[in-house]
Amino acid sequence: MKKDNTFLYKLSLFLKGLAMGAANKVPGVSGGTVSFVLGFYEELIFSFKKVNLEAFKLLFSGKLTAFFKHINGQFLLLIMGGSIFSYFSISLLLDYLLKHYELYVWSWFFGMIIGSIYYLAKDFGIWTKASIISLIIGAAIGIGISFLTPARENDNLWFVFICGIVGVSGMTLPGLSGSFILILMGNYVLLLVDAVNELLFVLGNLIVGNFEVLDDPEKIRYLKIITVFTAGSLFGLVSISHVLGYVLKKYKSIVIATIIGFITGSLGIVWPWKKAVYLMINDEFVTAKNGSKIIENYNRFMPNFLRLDTWLAIFYIIFGIALILYIDFYGRKKE
Repeated sequence: MKKDNTFLYKLSLFLKGLAMGAANKVPGVSGGTVSFVLGFYEELIFSFKKVNLEAFKLLFSGKLTAFFKHINGQFLLLIMGGSIFSYFSISLLLDYLLKHYELYVWSWFFGMIIGSIYYLAKDFGIWTKASIISLIIGAAIGIGISFLTPARENDNLWFVFICGIVGVSGMTLPGLSGSFILILMGNYVLLLVDAVNELLFVLGNLIVGNFEVLDDPEKIRYLKIITVFTAGSLFGLVSISHVLGYVLKKYKSIVIATIIGFITGSLGIVWPWKKAVYLMINDEFVTAKNGSKIIENYNRFMPNFLRLDTWLAIFYIIFGIALILYIDFYGRKKE
């Protein structure tokens, strides 16, 4: 029986949330993959599934302790708390590393995803015809998504709500990057860069007592956008988790095979040797509010094995694979 009240257990959940949150921010990397590899994916899905009519009855009747227990509140609070904290801390470090050491960061991610495929496949069991077909379909969808052309930015609030639902898929569907989906929908910079920066600016001003910031129509616009996006994300988390909770119980092997396919297909998105193609309108780069150019897609190419940075990248791929294998070994040792 796990000691779910020990400090180390709680800290481990928070750190897992940190890892998932950092992964969710990076286009091409799925937080769901992290949760799968770290061994808390099914508990995450079934905990979100507990946010149902019974939970709301407990909440609105004032039975807060019963509500907290019903939804597995301690687990969700630590995982989601770590994920949110990561979004404003570790993910900023990842942004810096991607800007200055892009090849090596993508190589590390590429290696971890290869390790994740092995991690998921080794204990799969018997591959039936249905599971093989599911694997192929999952891989085909993953590959297909990586070659789609991104749309243009759209700040219509209904579309932003849909972006929240779709964007959170990276947390609930391993192999499907919510951030990359937002790039395809044209709203990655609007929702995960500009709106977040404006939110931090507004909160910083409110903390020091400057309430005049709320008189700025542009700031209010971004607050509405981030609020609607958050609402869509919460709705997506709960609704998608209900569907996944059902299919995981009824068709677990098919779901796992499809997830392995998704993750395999996502290797094309995180291929380390690629060059960003930036969005241009009328021969001018489109930039975010912070001045950064907006990525439209990637041109991928084969590495030059005569270059030192290629071999350093291969080292980081091996390091990523080894990290996942070590996590697997450490988990088995604890059992």
